[in-house]
Amino acid sequence: MGTHERRDREKQQLRRKILAAARKLFVERGYEAVTMREIARAIEYSPTAIYLHFRDKKAVMDAICDEDFLALAKRFWKIGAIVDPVERIRQAGLAYAEFGLRHPHHYRLMFLAPHPPHRVEDSALEHGNPDQDAYAFLRGAVSEAIAAGRFRRGLDDADLVSQLVWSAIHGLVALVVVKYDEPWIDWRPKKKLVAEMVELTLRGLLRAPAEG
Repeated sequence: MGTHERRDREKQQLRRKILAAARKLFVERGYEAVTMREIARAIEYSPTAIYLHFRDKKAVMDAICDEDFLALAKRFWKIGAIVDPVERIRQAGLAYAEFGLRHPHHYRLMFLAPHPPHRVEDSALEHGNPDQDAYAFLRGAVSEAIAAGRFRRGLDDADLVSQLVWSAIHGLVALVVVKYDEPWIDWRPKKKLVAEMVELTLRGLLRAPAEG
């Protein structure tokens, strides 16, 4: 390996360490409470080394969002080959929940912890590209299902339906991530909860046979 390649590898390794440390601190202490100096201290580097990679704390947060939202979108890549749009929505719901439950710290920071908005202009991801934008993937499947007449009458707004589906699955995942260890509740298995929520949501949307 040449000098240039080695330096690039070391640069990427340090970048990953910065993002991992920042993610952990943001989840534990809150975005506003964490400083760039604390992130540097967590990885035993000088603040100057951090600023060589990120201009400020918002840039660190934007990079974390890009990394985590792309990781979520990648869960949908294989699902995209499914022809039936309703089945695609079902599998996307299951994959979304599996991602959140497998990576609770990432999920907390993505959807539950207060932080500055992740604006389109600050993102390295392509807005509206279903390979990089999980919402665009869901909306595309919903649009196809609407065009095929699969949903109940009146459910013809792709954004409305997409946001209903997302809200239903997100609500369950958020509750499990935050409260599953709560001893006052006799919790049912996570996979069972997720599967039933996905089916319940679809049953509420799908056109009944009698509607024709």
